[in-house]
Amino acid sequence: MEAFLLRALLGGLGVAAIAGPLGCFVVWRRMAYFGATLSHAALLGVALGFALHVHVVAGVIGVSLLVSLLLVALRRQQRLAGDTLMGILAHSALAFGLVVLAFMEDLRLDLMGYLFGDILAISWLDVGIIGAGGVVVLGLLALLWRPLLSATVHEDLARVEGVNLARTELAFMLLLAVVIAVSMKIVGILLVTSMLIIPAAVARHFARSPEQMAVFAAVAGMLAVLAGLGGSLYWDTPAGPSVVVAATGLFALSLLVGQRG
Repeated sequence: MEAFLLRALLGGLGVAAIAGPLGCFVVWRRMAYFGATLSHAALLGVALGFALHVHVVAGVIGVSLLVSLLLVALRRQQRLAGDTLMGILAHSALAFGLVVLAFMEDLRLDLMGYLFGDILAISWLDVGIIGAGGVVVLGLLALLWRPLLSATVHEDLARVEGVNLARTELAFMLLLAVVIAVSMKIVGILLVTSMLIIPAAVARHFARSPEQMAVFAAVAGMLAVLAGLGGSLYWDTPAGPSVVVAATGLFALSLLVGQRG
């Protein structure tokens, strides 16, 4: 196997393994638009990372956390609906990112690669970052699983049980930021939310428990990566979007199987 294909395979499978379980909470908590907001803000993180000479992953995580905290603060004022605020923040952050990049005339950046992914061009460093990020995310998610699940099912009951909702929510946002940061090289900033949502939606048709759904979501994401990479190599199509198309095909298939069941 060629080295670039092995790196792509390992990177894609790693992203699927961490995005699937976390995506289950995105689906359960109906936070798809929130995930899209963070993914759009990631471009501003990329731009600031280059401007401040820090790694783009650190820039994306930092900006994602700032956007999350800003969204929470604005929602508490209750002047605008949550979806309106997320729409404003998402498109504003994306626009600011493009403007910041435009001012850096000496920077040669593959913008299409960041927007739509370039899984075949990832390096061993990227694979290492995905692996390290995956270990951290899955480890923290295992620790947060019970309180986060309790808060998802019923916030008032979770509060009575002693769950610190604010701390749990902040930790969940941090995990989302990390997943988006390590996933953008695989499927791109504009498509990264699909790796959180679609595999979890596929798993929902077959799982009988939250833990089972998390495992099934990871498996569905991995199957999408394998099928997407295979289709990209065979038909010479963009790899990142091909992975998303494969995930969508799995979702359509799950609907048919669910109807027959």
